[in-house]
Amino acid sequence: MTDDDGAPAGTARTGETDGTSGTHGTTVPATATATSAWKQVVAALVLVPALGVGLWKLQASSSDASNTSGASARPAKCREWDEKEKIAPGHASGGQLCAALNRADLPELLGTPAETAKSASSSGGSFTFASGSKIATPSARVELDTYTVTLQASYDRLPVAEAATLLGQSARRHTLLGRPAVVYADRTISMRISLGGGDSESSPGVPEHSLVVARDTKDSGGSFEVTLWRADGAVPDDDVLFRVAEAVLPTIPGWSGGAPA
Repeated sequence: MTDDDGAPAGTARTGETDGTSGTHGTTVPATATATSAWKQVVAALVLVPALGVGLWKLQASSSDASNTSGASARPAKCREWDEKEKIAPGHASGGQLCAALNRADLPELLGTPAETAKSASSSGGSFTFASGSKIATPSARVELDTYTVTLQASYDRLPVAEAATLLGQSARRHTLLGRPAVVYADRTISMRISLGGGDSESSPGVPEHSLVVARDTKDSGGSFEVTLWRADGAVPDDDVLFRVAEAVLPTIPGWSGGAPA
């Protein structure tokens, strides 16, 4: 099985000097990347159990260098990276998820009204079975100075209530907009990738909180996941997480429909 996620790579820094002479090649700065424990649960329950959690490609979004912090900066626009596949009826594309997430009032929802989006991107990812069938997992990511927010849809047949049992003690069940939901805590992965032949490094990053909401009120399968973390490493506020989800999720194409197709 393969992960067909088309998310862009992080921004590279070239010509890092050692203070004397010459350069050490190119590195990708350490980037906080969502771990998405929910993806691992879906892989464990929906795919082949013997394969365990499966391997998922980490996503990173390159910042738009033309955007700067501050109220006078122009908000970043969504950038679609891999939208080649056809969209099934009732499903949303990565670009549509980005449009829903990168809304004008997102800074206010996050409690940081003076900020603007520094980068916004999407991916039309999918997870492929050995048989060739796929689960669509489109996603979007918006980065501001304080918060980074991601939004992902998973068009599988796994009920949220069933998968929530594997998320550990940090998982808390809720109801959001009339649908089963679960909140769980995790950490991002901080990655530094050497492009000059050196060793790449990864380490635990900052705390992240995720809210997973069923696609329909009957929890017939599939979910939407909103995740956020703070650049300063502080624990994200769940009130902020719920406020963003309550505003964003109803605007996703297919949200108001019945049971998943």
